[in-house]
Amino acid sequence: MTYPLDQDARERFAERPSSRYGPRRAHARRPKKRRRLRRALLVLLGVPLVAAGGTYGWAETRLQRDVDLAAYGERPAPGKGTNYLVVGSDSREGLSEDDVKDLHAGGGGGRRTDSMMLLHTGANGTSMVSLPRDSWVTVPGRLDTSTGKTKRPEGDKLNAAFAYGGPELLVHTVEKNTGLRIDHYAEIGFAGFVNIVDAIGGVRMCLDRDIKDEKSGADLRKGCHTLNGKQALAYVRQRHQEREGDLGRSRNQQKFLSALAQQAARPGTLFDPLEIGPAVRAGLDTLVVDEDMSLRDLSRMFRAAQSVAGGKGRQINVPVSGIGVPTPKGNVLKWDPKRSARLFEDLRLDRPVT
Repeated sequence: MTYPLDQDARERFAERPSSRYGPRRAHARRPKKRRRLRRALLVLLGVPLVAAGGTYGWAETRLQRDVDLAAYGERPAPGKGTNYLVVGSDSREGLSEDDVKDLHAGGGGGRRTDSMMLLHTGANGTSMVSLPRDSWVTVPGRLDTSTGKTKRPEGDKLNAAFAYGGPELLVHTVEKNTGLRIDHYAEIGFAGFVNIVDAIGGVRMCLDRDIKDEKSGADLRKGCHTLNGKQALAYVRQRHQEREGDLGRSRNQQKFLSALAQQAARPGTLFDPLEIGPAVRAGLDTLVVDEDMSLRDLSRMFRAAQSVAGGKGRQINVPVSGIGVPTPKGNVLKWDPKRSARLFEDLRLDRPVT
């Protein structure tokens, strides 16, 4: 039912400012062509933003945040700066049986560490410290899941910690032996490594000698080459051609990571996780990180590695006092007690590393 307006109401309505049903203001009278152009520009600007937001959200969900850094408790006090533990594992996730054979990835279940690097960033720049997997360390006491019994702390190779208790025990072992608190953890498997190298078109490396190793599948000639994913994986894994064994392999891994970071940072091949480019898509599926890692944290880690590659940081090996030292757990590499302690103290306090 409708009701007619009385005279007073009609007068009040007539005195109102123009409504959406009344006359439009002068600035609203735009030609249709201009309005169509404005709407088109808004669409063109809006679509990439929506797409970028959707892709960013997709990438955030792809991170496998499986690692609890505080699983064992009793952690060192936070230091100055940020410490990342970057691990290359022999995880075969994402590989077919043919891939495993082609990459000389071997068999067996589970995953082990092939490389470990400590990346420190702070007010005095960035330092990348190789932690050779054959380093002789004290593995903290833990529950032996195979027997259900508690094991006492024992001497063993660093990579044994990963084999015994995965990333959590590895982080706990690194913290106990260095006094550094690990803020973030990132681990990439064989498939992710190969895919990233291939996604950026290979990595340029110059070798000072021929390298042929049946176990890793490395078959490389002296000189400069662009290594594809398969060749790069074989190069960073081989150690039997190195006079210093695992220490030599650690140096090769540092060289390769520097070359990878430099090439991945170039326009068109950018491996910045915030850019969500092809290289990032290629690596996310096999990337395992800690529970608090975000894409922004991952991007900061990448930029830190990039700064080292660009000569703005330091590449360091833990000072050693012995190589190939025989123990009940096999030949190991022993850290120099005084010099290694000084290195880790400098990093903890974010002092310039000498």
